[in-house]
Amino acid sequence: MSFNTSSRQLSKTDEAPEDVPSQEVTPLDSPEAGTPEAETAKASVPEAEAPEAEAPEADAAEAEAPEADAAEAEAPEAEADPEPEAAEAPEVSEAAEVSEVSEVSEAKAPETETPEVQTSEATTSETETPEAESPGAEASDVDTPQGEVTPRPRRWRRVWGGWREKYPVAARVLWWTTTAVALAIVVVALLMPTQADKFRLAAFVRLPVEAIFGAALLIVLPRKPRIAVAVFAGLGLGALTVVNFLDIGFNEYLGRGFNVVLDWSLFSDAQGYLQDTFGKGGALGIAALAVTLVIAVLALTTMSVIRLGNLAARNTETATRTTLVLAIAWVTCAALGVQYAAGIPIASEHTMQALQFKAEQVRRTLRDEAEFAKIAKKDNFANTPPDQLLTGLRGKDMMITFIESYGRSAIEDPVMAPGVDATLTAENKKLTDAGFAAKSGWLTSATYGGSSWLGHSTFMSGLWISNQQRYRTVTAGERLTLPGAFKKTGAWDTVGVMPGIQKAWPEQKFYGIDKLYDSHKLGYKGPKFSWSTMPDQYALTAFERLVHSKKHDKPLMSTIILTSSHQPWAPIPKLVPQDQVGDGSIYNAIEKAGKKPADIITDSTKSKQEYGKSIQYSVSSLIDYLVKYGNKNTVLIFLGDHQPIARVSGNHASRDVPVSIVAKDPKVLDKIADWNWADGLQPKQDTPVWKMNAFRDRFLTAYGSTPAP
Repeated sequence: MSFNTSSRQLSKTDEAPEDVPSQEVTPLDSPEAGTPEAETAKASVPEAEAPEAEAPEADAAEAEAPEADAAEAEAPEAEADPEPEAAEAPEVSEAAEVSEVSEVSEAKAPETETPEVQTSEATTSETETPEAESPGAEASDVDTPQGEVTPRPRRWRRVWGGWREKYPVAARVLWWTTTAVALAIVVVALLMPTQADKFRLAAFVRLPVEAIFGAALLIVLPRKPRIAVAVFAGLGLGALTVVNFLDIGFNEYLGRGFNVVLDWSLFSDAQGYLQDTFGKGGALGIAALAVTLVIAVLALTTMSVIRLGNLAARNTETATRTTLVLAIAWVTCAALGVQYAAGIPIASEHTMQALQFKAEQVRRTLRDEAEFAKIAKKDNFANTPPDQLLTGLRGKDMMITFIESYGRSAIEDPVMAPGVDATLTAENKKLTDAGFAAKSGWLTSATYGGSSWLGHSTFMSGLWISNQQRYRTVTAGERLTLPGAFKKTGAWDTVGVMPGIQKAWPEQKFYGIDKLYDSHKLGYKGPKFSWSTMPDQYALTAFERLVHSKKHDKPLMSTIILTSSHQPWAPIPKLVPQDQVGDGSIYNAIEKAGKKPADIITDSTKSKQEYGKSIQYSVSSLIDYLVKYGNKNTVLIFLGDHQPIARVSGNHASRDVPVSIVAKDPKVLDKIADWNWADGLQPKQDTPVWKMNAFRDRFLTAYGSTPAP
């Protein structure tokens, strides 16, 4: 009977056992050594090496069996392949192998047993390493049935095994630490809130049902499917974590979560904002850091899930019991409604709910495109004849002015309100002294913290433009806008003063603006103030010089967008004497003396203070212009486009913005007496609040326009 076993070639040197290739020993019932048959058998040995350590008595063995050298010389390939694949020589545990050889030797060839063989047995047994028993061992035999072929350990495993034997305490500490970190990464990823103000310890000390189901699945899967599932789950968990971070950022800045369908286009705007705020180098550094973090998150979650899956497979019994206990605890807590605090249940379904919400958001977004296209086609004033539009404002010079980020918080927040309210009171007195009067109300903006163009289009189109998809849809159509209505009458020339426009702006046609003055056409030679290309005072002064002071056959309908109150609110311009504005060079010294964005942007209190100052500057610039250059036919409508970001307005602030109508002619304000707006530039707390898209139709109706759908 022949035993198909493998044993180790005896070493000739003091090299580590792993580094010396081995060959299969001729079975004990094969031809006797030294015969031609034996030589033939040796030459036919496969080019493989056993992965186990060799016996240290190599010198003695080689002295007795010189044929080994000959075989080695005839098959040099065996030494050239230190990393055999799984299909190479089968591996049998060292103890079993030596025992089997010993038994066969005693039964069939007792005369061949020598002291050297016995010594080899003892030495081999002593050199076995307890890798599979230590916490850090890979224990690949868990997934390989007994007797199957296993590959020789890779070099890094051999190095790691040696280090672990040399420093067992450090190895155990490292193993437990790595496992704990992997578990923490998975739990945090599964339970991470999507809003910064919801981060608290109780949110992370819960039982995620997704982890329980995942553990149960990984326990029962064989090795290859388990690794594949773990990789897929880890990448998915990493992607969800990245989206959670985006949700946190969007909630912080825009007051809403990240829309996975529509919001990718906003990253180019974010890059432009970072470049204007921190410079090109700073923007590139932040972008590189963001990409690195995304890659790191994906890698860490994937490796963590793989590690925990392998740990569960190596300790199947313990992992099964633990998973069962956690499942029972989860079901019990869910059935009883156990909570740490209101809204924080111990039995968590956070990740499943987040995925369901995102899926529903995608469905709503896709449905909304078709539904909104139908809504946009309905216009109560689309077919109104020109002579029946805006009859109550004929002969008036109209100004519609947006003040960037001018929100309700500026008037009511305890940090910002004192300065802003004092400015509104002082500017209202200037108006009264100059013969003007004002009425003010509240509008609820379609956007929050940014995306100003959504607020502009909502106000002027009469449609609720709350996302980029709706914006593209409406601006691609022929919806009647407020400037377009004035243009349609043929009684006004329409112009736009928009210092924030720095590239081609095809929306000019949609809005019905005949002549556009963007940042390149206002003649400004001074410095930028972070994102803002020029101070509001200069933009208004340029409007007067280039447009308003010129002789016109028709009154003007002017759309002006002021930008000095755009975040990061540093540095902020200062008012200068009107005759010193010039080409804007005077602002060089003011910009250099101002505060740096990096000193403001990360501090909530400082951001509030500087934001309030920027609103005071913008309002003062506008009212000073009106008092100086306005006349009895001037009608000014000014409003905010949206609230400032949550770090300034608060996590639960409304989306309301103030809106005011200012005129010298009392008949203008008499026509909106039934709106119940407050007198002056400051709306009251109980002043009516309208949705911003309602303003267009109310305004057109109040000033003599006849509906004709």
